[in-house]
Parts: sequence; structure tokens; C-alpha cells
Amino acid sequence: MKMTQAQTLLAGAPEPLGVTFSGDGCNIAVFSENATKIEVCLFSDDGARETARLALPEKTGAVWHGRLPGLAPGMLYGLRAHGPYAPERGHRFNPHKLLLDPYAKAFTGRVTAGDETLGYDPESAEADLSFSAADSAAAMPKCVVTAPPAPVPPDERPVTPWADTVIYEAHPKGLTQLWPDLPDALRGTYEALGEAPVLEHLTSLGVTAVELLPVHALVDDRWLVEKGLVNYWGYNSIGFFAVEPRYFGPAGREGLRETVRRLHGAGIEVILDVVYNHTAEGAHLGPPLSFRGLDNASYYRLQQGQKRHYVNDTGCGNTFDVSHPFVLRLVLDSLRWWVEALGVDGFRFDLATTLAREAHGFDPGGGFLDALRQDPVLSRVKLIAEPWDIGPGGYRLGEFPPPFAEWNDAFRDGARKFWRGDAHAAQDMAERLLGSAGTFDGNGRRAWSSVNYVACHDGFTLADVTAYAEKHNEANGEDNRDGHAENFSDNCGVEGASEDTEIRLKRAQRRRNLLATVFLAQGTPMLRAGDEIGDSQRGNNNAYCQDNALSWVEWAQADNALLGFARKLAAFRRSHPCLRQSWFLHGQKRRDDGQPDVKWLSLEGGPGGTEVNWRDPGLDGFCAVLRQSAEAPAYASDGDVVVLVFNGGARAVTTRLPAAPQGKVWVRALDSAQAETPKSVCKDNAQDIAAQSLVAFETGELL
Repeated sequence: MKMTQAQTLLAGAPEPLGVTFSGDGCNIAVFSENATKIEVCLFSDDGARETARLALPEKTGAVWHGRLPGLAPGMLYGLRAHGPYAPERGHRFNPHKLLLDPYAKAFTGRVTAGDETLGYDPESAEADLSFSAADSAAAMPKCVVTAPPAPVPPDERPVTPWADTVIYEAHPKGLTQLWPDLPDALRGTYEALGEAPVLEHLTSLGVTAVELLPVHALVDDRWLVEKGLVNYWGYNSIGFFAVEPRYFGPAGREGLRETVRRLHGAGIEVILDVVYNHTAEGAHLGPPLSFRGLDNASYYRLQQGQKRHYVNDTGCGNTFDVSHPFVLRLVLDSLRWWVEALGVDGFRFDLATTLAREAHGFDPGGGFLDALRQDPVLSRVKLIAEPWDIGPGGYRLGEFPPPFAEWNDAFRDGARKFWRGDAHAAQDMAERLLGSAGTFDGNGRRAWSSVNYVACHDGFTLADVTAYAEKHNEANGEDNRDGHAENFSDNCGVEGASEDTEIRLKRAQRRRNLLATVFLAQGTPMLRAGDEIGDSQRGNNNAYCQDNALSWVEWAQADNALLGFARKLAAFRRSHPCLRQSWFLHGQKRRDDGQPDVKWLSLEGGPGGTEVNWRDPGLDGFCAVLRQSAEAPAYASDGDVVVLVFNGGARAVTTRLPAAPQGKVWVRALDSAQAETPKSVCKDNAQDIAAQSLVAFETGELL
């Protein structure tokens, strides 16, 4: 139906928010406490021409609304907001700027990085206190009216218990862009993630959940575009309901939904990395693209006494104010939409400390966390916090309430330090091996609350942890100033690539050590995509703007020996319940059989159980005898027992294993010193452990 300026909006309703199609037209509802008028703008099919501009006729509370007969799926629209332009009072209304609907489910086109999108005159000496009358419509994407999606049937979901979860963190493009066994048209798309070769690879690693870097519609930072770069990681959201189109394949937006179905069919859940702590509108000199233009003072946290400027707890220029009821509602509605409409199984919240901040600071009982935990939909999916931001008191590892799990950077750093040989690292490694119980055991939390990793998208890859002592981010165009300076890495003797056999062997073993540490520890293991094949970013530890071969997983260069070892690790973890427990192990309580759930022995071991000297700053290893937690209920009792020997020292040792359970023998099941070593029955309890290695023993039947 062709829209004309003469059309009249009907009253409509304040619910639901956004543009909602109902068969013969759309209800339009937009939140703004401080606007004086909200207009909906209609556009031609190509988005080039504005065909109508209609003021929403009603306001109920803080919601402007109307109903437009004839507005149908596929039609394009945007919003304009009238009100005071007074940055010093926190208001930045400018009706010359076309704005995106915060509830839009799809966009067409991209933001053109130019001055016309700014709300002020960049040539003015007053900067953002000036006012721009340039119309931004030509430089803005347009919102697309969509039909309500069919809900996802509950029986499609794998619903993997947390204790059995293995997470694989992947970029939606980078994982498959260079995958040789995929059709060219699918590489780097959402659809590629659900193709058979990818599913087979994931299941071979025991992966139960893929955690995708952000797929919300995003904007490339202007300063990156001017350098010829892009925001590859995607932590620059502008549309919390819209799927980012740059990864569309032949099926378009439906490709992501179909991929979720296929992953579910393979028993793999989908977790989205979501960014609600800030938006792509940036600091006070950024453009009004949506929230800033609709109601800046409501959507963002502004500085007390200086409302021209933003609180910047995120380090990204602004901070979304989820303590405001309508902003909180937006975030919850968005999360619920991804679960119900696309079948998503969980979320990893970027800079989650920001989301848990109230006026007085971080609050584990704050509004956002409480709302999530009581929500009948969202309380049932997996929730993961990145437990820090850059604001005051921002580091909050272990302080999120159940049922949250948390990214545990202390595990990452502790594992790297131990295998590098740092002083006091063995003591910390023992704590990390038990799920960081000192951090997470309390308030009814479970051992899986610690998401354990040694590498993720942010920082060195696993391979680079063993090949670079310093970061090499020159390609980012910031003279290597960006990225973490403290990586606890070790180049094993040469910076970067090396053809030296001894160095290559040392690096290969160090990588196996680190991978094994992740899979053998209590908690939830997380693997960065590509680390299982030795993928490198050539020392770049902040490749957020590198949408190229530097960041894409290089499957043609795969270390197949490392891949085989990773698969063995995954299989070993699956076969041993004592490695993936919900209850913490402490060693102080006795099980019903009189045994402690964890027993620590020195590297030399021995029948009497030589004590570990935890006060020794040079301690470089230990043995851990793991059984089921003494806190486990009787119905969960089993006889599983595993011995792990960590030798971080420079010399080989002979460890005397404790006596095997009655009727059993020890089996040497994993040895990081040799990737291809098959299982072997121990003929006696004296076992040689190579320098800088980790060995796992399981029980076998006595013949």
C-alpha cells in the first residue's frame, strides 16, 4: 500500500512497544519521557525517499502511540523526535535526525559515517552545544516492518545441564570464512555454522554450547572506517532486536534461525554474547542514531552536575542506564525475543558489572539481576556474566548471584603463570583446579559457576600465549598502544614464528598443558574457536578491528596433532563424572567411604601420601586425587576416581601413585608430553612424569 502525507494515524495503544503488525496495519508505540512530539517517517521501497511524516497522536504516560492502517511487513520507516536541544541539561532532541526504532526487528542499509548524522555542527567552536539542521535520513539505515515470528517449540532445545556443558566461543564469520569444506556462498555466514562439517567438528570436541560474539545490529566506529577498518568483534550495538546483516547468507535473516535449529539438532545450545552496557552512539560528540535522539536523559547515565557528559564505566563513551524502568524493559524484552523467536539458549553479558550498577554502585541484588532471575523465560536459560567494568569497584569476580556463571580470568592468568613457571603459581593452580572454590563457593552457587578458559576472543590466542612475550598490535593503527600489556605469556625463547625444532616442541607441549588444564578442572570449560588447531593472530592481542585473515581461523594450517589431543581431553572429561561436578571439592570433609573428595600429594607421591608444602614459593607441582564431592547427595554416589599429576618444573620426576581402589588398576590415560600416547595399564605405582607436563590416571579392571 502506498503511503501518503494525507494519511491519518488512529489512536492505537501504548502496548506493545515498537511497530507491531496485526493483519491490517501496525500499532506504533515509542517511549520518550522528555520529547514534545514523536513522528514516524515512511520511506520508498529503496529507502531513498521519505514519503510520509506522521505525528503519533496519543501519549499514555511516557509512551507515544498511534495505529497506521495499511502499514505492512517489508515497508520501511524511521522516527524523528522533537524536544529541547539542551545538552547541558541532558537533552539532545533534533528532528532533523532520522532515528532507529529501539524495537525494530530488522534494518536495511548501514550508517554512513559522515557529519550529517551528528546532532551538532562539527565546524562550530561550541562543538556539541551547537545545533545541526542537516537532515540525516540519507545516511541512515531504515527500519523494516516485520511480521511476528512463530515461537520456537520447547522440545527443540537440548537443555544441557550446566555440569555437562562445554562452551566453544566463536565469531559468527571468523569461524567459517576460511573453512575449506564449505561452499563459497556460505563461508562466513550464519548458515555456515549449521553445516555438517562444522557440526561434526564441534561434536568431536564434545562441545555442547556455541557462544557467538555479538550478532545484534551494529555500527562501525567512524574513526575505524576512516582507517579502512571495521568493528569486527561487534561490541558496538545499535539494534537490540535486529540480526546483524553483514553475516547473512542466501537465506538472509532466517539463516540464523535455521542454524540455531541445526545446532540444536546436533545437541548444541546457542549462547549469544550481548552488549547492553553501552551503545554505538558513543560519547557526547557521537551521533544521535536512536536512543540519544529519542530521550538521551532516560537511556543513558549522565554525570551529576555535568549532564552534557556521560558516565563512562564501560570505556566506550557512554553507559546504558538499565536502572530506568523503560530501559530495563527494553533489555528484558530484547532478551526474551531472542529466546522465544530465535531459540537462543543463553547469554553472556559483556561488562555485566555495569548492568548491575545502581545509584550507589554495584549491587548483586539490583534491579537488572533481580528482573532476570524472576523472569519466567529468562530465568530458565544459561546466564553468564563478564564480572567487571572499568568503573569504580568494577572488578566483581565471584559476586554475581545464582544462577549466573562467570568468566573467570583468574583461571586464565593462574594457568598461564603456572605453566610459565612463576613463583607461587602452583598454589593458585590448585585453587583453580577445584573450580576456584574460594571465590565461588557460597550463596548456594555450584562449581560450574566458574567458566574456565586460557584464551578467548580478547587477548592472545592459545598458540600466541606460547609464541609471543609482547603484544604486536601495529595493524590496529594505534602504534601498539592498545590491548593488554600483561598477558602472562612466554615465547619459549624466540619472539614469533620459529623453525627451531626444540622451541616448536616446547610450544606444542605448553599448548597441550594449557588445554588439558581447562578440560580437567572443576567448572565449565570454554574453548576459543581455533585454539584446538593452534590458530595464531601473529601476536595481535586486540584484533577487534581485523576482519581479515589475521582474525579468521586458518583451517589450512591446522595442527592436527593438537586437535587429536583436544578430542582426547573432551572424551576423558565426558567419561569421568568426578571432573564435572556440581558440588565443590574441599578435602576437609570425608565421603561415606571415609575418603576425602580431594587429596593432595607431593609430586613424589607415595603410599603414605606425602604432604604438599604449600608454603614453598618454588613449588612447581603436585598430585591431586579426585573423587566425588563429599557434599554430593547419596543418590549421586559413584566410585569414579582420577589422579592428576601437574609437573610444572624443568625436571622429570617419578611419582608413586596411591593404591588403586580394590579390584582396580591405574591406567595412564592422558599425558601432555606426548599428544599421541595411547592408554596404558600401570604395571606398578611408580610412574615417570616428564618435565613441564600433566598426566591423568584413571582406573581400569584388574585382569
